[in-house]
Amino acid sequence: MSLYPSLEDMKVDTMARAQISQYQARAAPPPPSYGAPPHAYGPPPAAPSAPNAHVYPSLGNYMGLELTADVIAQNMPEYQIQTVQSSGAVTNLIAPLSSQSLSLQKATVTQAIRQVLLCKDKDGKCGLRIHAINSGLFVTYVAANSPAALAGLRFGDQILEINNKACAGMTMDQVHALLKSLPVNGIVMAVRDRPFERTITLHKDSLGHVGFQFKDGTIVRLVKDSSAARNGVLTDHQLLEVNTINVVGMKDKEISQVIEKSPAIVNITVIPSYIYQHMINK
Repeated sequence: MSLYPSLEDMKVDTMARAQISQYQARAAPPPPSYGAPPHAYGPPPAAPSAPNAHVYPSLGNYMGLELTADVIAQNMPEYQIQTVQSSGAVTNLIAPLSSQSLSLQKATVTQAIRQVLLCKDKDGKCGLRIHAINSGLFVTYVAANSPAALAGLRFGDQILEINNKACAGMTMDQVHALLKSLPVNGIVMAVRDRPFERTITLHKDSLGHVGFQFKDGTIVRLVKDSSAARNGVLTDHQLLEVNTINVVGMKDKEISQVIEKSPAIVNITVIPSYIYQHMINK
C-alpha cells in the first residue's frame, strides 16, 4: 500500500511536517557562545500545554472545505487531532489517515499474483462464475458468502492456474470439467489481482459528497475541486465496488445509497468502461 492513499493524506501530512519542524526550530535552545556564564543557559522552553490547539491554523478553510474544530468534532470526529507523548516528546498526528480505513486493505488493487485456497459448498459449488476472455480466464461473478467470496476472489480477478494446471487458452467446457473433477477441499488457484481495475480513495466533503456523477454505474462527470477530481477519478469508468460492496448490477439510486451510508473515507473500485463492456459481452 502506498504511503499516501489519497492526495488529501499527502497534503495534510506535508503541512503537519512543515509546522512541526517550525515549532521544533523555535523551541530549540540557542547554541552556546564562549565566555558566557553557565547560568545563562537554562533548560529549553517547555512545550505549550495544548500543542495540538494550533497545529493546523490554516485548516479552517482547507481545499474548499469547512474544517474548523467545531465542524470536525460534530461531523467528522474521527478526524480530530490526537496527541501522542513519549519520553517527554510531543508528536501531533492527524487521525485517521486513509490507511486507517477499515475497507482500504480489502479494497486495494495491487495487480500482483496471489494464491487462493478454497473449497466447495454442500451443493458441490464454489460460488463463482469464470469466463474465457481473450485466451484468459476471468472471474465475472462471486456469490455473496460463498467459498469463493470467503477466499477473497473478486470480479475481474484473472485465474492463472487451478491446482497447478495452467489456464491460458482453456475453453469454458474445459474449466467446468476441471472444477467438477476437483475434490471438495484443497482447491488451489493462482490469481492475478484485477489486472484491469484500480481502487481510488476519496474523502467526503462537509456535505457528504465525493465529487462525481454516474449513470448506469458509469462515471460521467466530475465536480471541480472535489476529492474525486483531486484524486484522479476518470469519466467513462464503471463502478464495481464501493467500500468493498459489490455494486455491479445495482441501480444508480441503490449505488447512491451505498455511497451515502459509507463513512467519511470512501474507497471505490473502477474499471474502464470499454473493458467492462467487453467482459460483460463475452
